Amino acid sequence: MSTVQFKLPDVGEGLTEADILTWKVAAGDSVKVNQVIVEIETAKSVVELPCPTAGSVAALLAPEGATVEVGTPIIDILSDDAAAAGSAGAPAAPAGSEGSPDSRPGAEATGDADGSGATLVGYGAREDTKRRGRLGRPRALAEQRAAEPAGPAPSGPTGLLEDAGAPQRPDPSVPSPADTRARAKPPVRKRAKDSGVDLARVTGTGPAGEVTRRDLEQHLAAAGGLPEVTPTTPRTGHTLAAPLAGPTTPLAAPEDDETWTIPLKGVRKATAQAMVASAFTAPHVTEFLDVDVTRTMELVARSRGTEGYAQVNPLAVLSRAVCWALHRTPELNASLQGEQITVSRRVHLGIATATDRGLMVPVVPDAHAMSVGELARRIREVAATAREGRCPPEAMRGGSITITNVGVFGVDSGTPILNPGQTAIVAFGQIRKRPWVVDDELVVRQVATLSVSADHRVVDGAEISRFLADVGAAMEDPSLMLV
Repeated sequence: MSTVQFKLPDVGEGLTEADILTWKVAAGDSVKVNQVIVEIETAKSVVELPCPTAGSVAALLAPEGATVEVGTPIIDILSDDAAAAGSAGAPAAPAGSEGSPDSRPGAEATGDADGSGATLVGYGAREDTKRRGRLGRPRALAEQRAAEPAGPAPSGPTGLLEDAGAPQRPDPSVPSPADTRARAKPPVRKRAKDSGVDLARVTGTGPAGEVTRRDLEQHLAAAGGLPEVTPTTPRTGHTLAAPLAGPTTPLAAPEDDETWTIPLKGVRKATAQAMVASAFTAPHVTEFLDVDVTRTMELVARSRGTEGYAQVNPLAVLSRAVCWALHRTPELNASLQGEQITVSRRVHLGIATATDRGLMVPVVPDAHAMSVGELARRIREVAATAREGRCPPEAMRGGSITITNVGVFGVDSGTPILNPGQTAIVAFGQIRKRPWVVDDELVVRQVATLSVSADHRVVDGAEISRFLADVGAAMEDPSLMLV
């Protein structure tokens, strides 16, 4: 008989905080059990949170864009039982009162036998998670908002922090804020937010009027915020970098400022912490090798007309070559844990993927058991899922080695930093025509540079060199992987 206060759960990643990305409901909306009510962005992925109880939304306690600690209340829901009691004249117990669901640590959202409530897996408050600068008291913010002078009702993505009192049932003839909010995927919303664009002003051409990235970019170009650029083929023979799905930072600073700040949070913060931990824990050693990949490119060209292999690309061939080389030198498919090195025959291949949220590394499990065609399909799937912000946390765990394809950006090589817990990472440079000696004659061949960074605590130069030489040999002559 009380308002159910839904606290930000630990979604099973061991994280302590998350950003409120997009609210799917507004104050006064009716909600059902397991209905998605909010999208949150953790340091690893975008996660949809389901509603733990049926009823109506009393108040949203955290605005979009806020960083919230696990265990912090984010929404008040007036349960169906509480609503019925309220209509009979019995006031609902205030949130946080003794005996109410939100006064208990752990899973507050429980229901009766008719299924009006549900308990979320991993749901529960985490003790001692106070941090400076975080949204630790959303109730106080809501009360402060309620005490401000009355004005026009807010609308759009920014009008989400509502009064904490009992909700008013909306007039059916008037669309609710949730109905009028522009439809767009999380990456598009972030791009619009970074660019200062109200998505409600952008005409959507996607399904059900959804604003697509193309719609947003065209709107920015028309407004002069983003000049259109027509790619051209450079005369040097270098390949233009393939554009990201969206920029990771605003492309232009405000006209009256020469500098601007970007909050270090979410994926960017997690990446920073991981790279510092890796760079200053594992002594890196990097080796390079130029490889004639002409035969690989011929294989790719021939596969285009073969059923089941139409999506084969150089990255898929490299992935197969890495698995083949690891079978010959498994020491690089290892992990150092304390005083013990664990070597595995199974290859769980991480694919470094640039997204508009930052660097993501989805994993292709058991890549060693896949053909080139299967690898091409799975890599395409996991990369697309990561770019769309739909990659679940478990899909980025358990990698044993990583490949980063820097060649798509027009780069020849690099010295990549290890993914924490792994022993090696392979960088694949761009493929371009270079002079090459074949049978004592100078000819033009398609050449790429491979580089491998490895943890010198786990392997020595001999193992690294043998592994890199095997990868290079397989890329020069893919038929070697058949024996």
